Amino acid sequence: MSGDSSQDKTEQPTGKKLSDARNKGNVPQSREIPSVLILSGSMGVFFFGASWMLDRLINAMRDIYQQAGSLNMVPENMHTFFWEVFVNCIIVLTPLMLMVMTAGVVGNVAQFGFLFTVEKLTPNLTKLNPVSGIKKLFSLRSLVELAKSILKLLIIGGVAYTVFLRYLDQIPGLMQLSVRNILQFIGHVSFQICLYVCIALFLMAILDFAYTKWQHQKDLKMTKQEVKDEHKQTEGDPKVKARIRAVQREMAMKRMMEAVPDATVVITNPTHLAIALKYEEGMSAPTVVAKGAGFVAQKIKSIAEENDVPLVENKPLARAMFKASEIGDFIPAELYQVVAEILAYVYRLKGLVR
Repeated sequence: MSGDSSQDKTEQPTGKKLSDARNKGNVPQSREIPSVLILSGSMGVFFFGASWMLDRLINAMRDIYQQAGSLNMVPENMHTFFWEVFVNCIIVLTPLMLMVMTAGVVGNVAQFGFLFTVEKLTPNLTKLNPVSGIKKLFSLRSLVELAKSILKLLIIGGVAYTVFLRYLDQIPGLMQLSVRNILQFIGHVSFQICLYVCIALFLMAILDFAYTKWQHQKDLKMTKQEVKDEHKQTEGDPKVKARIRAVQREMAMKRMMEAVPDATVVITNPTHLAIALKYEEGMSAPTVVAKGAGFVAQKIKSIAEENDVPLVENKPLARAMFKASEIGDFIPAELYQVVAEILAYVYRLKGLVR
């Protein structure tokens, strides 16, 4: 039982799991939000520009019918005629197309930020597997999408029917109005329908985004073993790290022992501590080139004796320097006087001074 439960995806996705999913284009994305923004933006274009668009279309149609009767079937004339029709269509549709593109981009960027990946464009043959397709068709996610689509149709249909009933008694009177007024009436009713639909779909989009984000987090949940494996990959295997530290210590110890033969003097405890100092002309203060306790101290003293490096016993000084100095550091200023006396003794011992 414990073996099975350990494989349950009970852990929240780590930052690395979320980042990897994002790099692959796997982000929480609700299709309802761009749809609502596109519909709202299109409504805004028609609300502020409907008169201009209608006038432009009427003038364009008038010009088309006027020119169509007088055109000679000459390629140059036909080319000019169709080019003018094309330009008029583009001019009328450009604000709407720009709004649709902008709303679509904003609707996606608002959900997961700017993201560029080619992962979704990479061919995946597993998607052609009919068995997987059938499983997806009857999965819980497909049922949820079906329910959302049905709910959306019911909302749109219900809103349209309700608004239509409010203006039902005005429809017979349209026969007495001009074409322009009829179009204005249709535009007014359509705008109200779209407005109420947008409000309803906006609320639905918020709920859908919350559900999509929850589903995304659920899909990316990890087992305890996956979390441990990822931690090992990120931080490194503890055994490997321990081995690396051991190798680093061995290399540091080797470099330290190689510096002992060049030391000027070794201060001892005499048996437990050993600190090797080096001082040359021009140095601001003696430098600790090696230090150690126990076995390491014995090793330092052994190498020093083999290379005729003087050993000087001074228990208080050895303890003070062992606590206060690290390898490569200058000795503390308060120890200058004592060390200077020892160096003078060593120089006299070597016959360098009298």
